[in-house]
Amino acid sequence: MNMKAMPLITLAILTASVAAQASENEVSQKNKTFSVKTLKIKKGDTVSFPNQDPFFHNVFSLSPAKTFDLGSYPSGETRKVTFDKSGTVDVECAIHPHMHMSITVE
Repeated sequence: MNMKAMPLITLAILTASVAAQASENEVSQKNKTFSVKTLKIKKGDTVSFPNQDPFFHNVFSLSPAKTFDLGSYPSGETRKVTFDKSGTVDVECAIHPHMHMSITVE
């Protein structure tokens, strides 16, 4: 085997291993609330936010660990976020200010 190719093969195996360990979690929005108040995930995991209400939601976070804005989206639609940094992420809905939850990324 070509010894120069060895580091690339090792990197590919490690990358595939990390990707295989990532998981997807779901936090639905129904009755103007998130389905959970807190969620603990691992770095690299994805969280999907399906809208199960008959009106729009806009899920966002301004947290240093993950800043995102999924935009307004209607009932039946799902949007996803991948969390690539450890820390606490406070999640809110821009349309319904009483909707709050927290994601701890380890």
